[in-house]
Amino acid sequence: MIVKVKGPSQHRCDKAPDTRKALPQLIKRGDVVRDDPTNNVPDAIFSKLGMQLLHRRDQNPIGIVKNAIYDYFDANYSNKFDKFDDLCPIVSTKENFDDVLVPLDHVSRSYNDTYYIDSQTVLRCHTTANQAELLRRGHTHFLVTGDVYRRDSIDSTHYPVFHQMEGVSVFFPGDWETFGLDGTSYAAEDLKKCLEGLAQHLFGNVEMRWIDTYFPFTNPSFELEMYFQEKWLEVLGCGVTEQEILKKSGKTGNVAWAFGLGLEWLAMVLFGIPDIRLFWSTGAVHLSILKGPAWGQVQAIFKVSSSLQGHEFLD
Repeated sequence: MIVKVKGPSQHRCDKAPDTRKALPQLIKRGDVVRDDPTNNVPDAIFSKLGMQLLHRRDQNPIGIVKNAIYDYFDANYSNKFDKFDDLCPIVSTKENFDDVLVPLDHVSRSYNDTYYIDSQTVLRCHTTANQAELLRRGHTHFLVTGDVYRRDSIDSTHYPVFHQMEGVSVFFPGDWETFGLDGTSYAAEDLKKCLEGLAQHLFGNVEMRWIDTYFPFTNPSFELEMYFQEKWLEVLGCGVTEQEILKKSGKTGNVAWAFGLGLEWLAMVLFGIPDIRLFWSTGAVHLSILKGPAWGQVQAIFKVSSSLQGHEFLD
């Protein structure tokens, strides 16, 4: 399949950010690129905004990985998880930072790291930006997939537009009291079991290990690593949701877990894609799928007509 770039007329979103509405109206350049002292969104980023939706293309490696993760959750959790893959990437700073407890001095708040439309509006830099609103709306188990934006320097593994998936699961006192556990221990145990199963679903019978880490929105927090192709690779970050997030979202007395993963990274490992920029090539990339009897045997070959030099990438 040739990956084609649609024109700006395909951009759709809310002028006023609201995760309850899914891309319902046209994004105009003036809604994103403004003559505002805090605006740092270039035309090159606007041209990508919301219009590629690579995660919604079933034959694109990113879409294939998303659907494989959906298959895992559907098979193991009886369609328990609500799925959102068309939420607006334009969000408030409150949604992107405050609602998920990102500290005021955190580097991600800087204009060097995040694309600001104005002082109160940004292009989401993680799908976690949609978490609090969905909790407030009453969702207790959900997966959010979408395009996210960070002011990264471009190289073979970094690109200012990429795709993430966020997963959240909320529990009630009866869930952990039945097993004689406290809520945090129960959620952490359930989280690890879920994500180890997901890693095996995607990569087969691989060796795994858990690393303690820090995220503003979870405590305790973990990274899952797997031993794949003779080296340890980080798969995702996750943890038990901070109680303050749940309380502010009307979930007093509950516990929850959350995870976040990068779809490009998983696709690059699974399909042997050597450069993240290939996902955004305007004409050089062709995909051939070799389907085996199980997901672990699916292979993909990218046929590149020439070297990376000369292709149109985001400047």
